[in-house]
Amino acid sequence: MTVERLAPDQLGLLEDFLREADLTLSGLDAPTVRLWIERADDGSIVGSTGYELSGNGEHALIRSVAVAPARRTAGAGSRLASFAIAEAARSGAVRAWLFSRRSGPFWQKLGFEPADRGELAAALPDTHQVRLFTETGQLQREVAWSRRLERERLGRE
Repeated sequence: MTVERLAPDQLGLLEDFLREADLTLSGLDAPTVRLWIERADDGSIVGSTGYELSGNGEHALIRSVAVAPARRTAGAGSRLASFAIAEAARSGAVRAWLFSRRSGPFWQKLGFEPADRGELAAALPDTHQVRLFTETGQLQREVAWSRRLERERLGRE
């Protein structure tokens, strides 16, 4: 399957897909959020991934990584997450962050380590998820993860 950039007219389909995966929908239509999808032969979304950069471009909040239930356990999630991580690094980010209360072991396999959610919020204060989670008090219930991005692994030195 190929990963394609989300087109504006596909936003509603992605929102439905992410709602079923119980992921945050805040700010998906913002120009700072970069999103990609994978589609099945019938055109339905079967995977998604994305990120949002900090104002200074040094930090990326990985978000919207989801795989349709029928396609899980076949490596699709790792491939989609790795795609967003690589794109964030190509954009100049040096550290990736994310929130995940349920998928810690998955993210650890991709090099993420537990992180301080306050540090995440300080590094990415203007991102939609951080603003939403701070405003609603959800930030204190979230689990943060982080990893350094290494450009040389991406062919950039």
